[in-house]
Amino acid sequence: MVEVPDEKIPEKENAKIDAEIKEKEGMAILKQIPKDSFVISLDLRGKSYSSEEFASQIESIAFSKSHITFIIGGSLGLWENVIKQAACSICFSKMTFPHQLMRVILLEQIYRAFKIIHHESYHK
Repeated sequence: MVEVPDEKIPEKENAKIDAEIKEKEGMAILKQIPKDSFVISLDLRGKSYSSEEFASQIESIAFSKSHITFIIGGSLGLWENVIKQAACSICFSKMTFPHQLMRVILLEQIYRAFKIIHHESYHK
């Protein structure tokens, strides 16, 4: 797991400042992505999956790539160039979660996906 520090958000923010912060965070994120990785961004505009569909997606990616990189954005979301670099984007919920909590939700779903793939009982 690689964590890129959040940029400080000033109290008097505006769209221009938000865009600059997202770009700075995005540049730092892009530097951390392994070149041979299948990149999945977590984005509100991404595709929603059931747990079974997510497991199927993970299983199909594993046939062609040895690494999967999930990208969770900061409090302002992800820079558009990061989303464009991703092979796909997924949406776990239209609700907003702190990125620390989203990390736990993502890890649980990855764990659940592997249980589903291996036909183990955790899922039910």
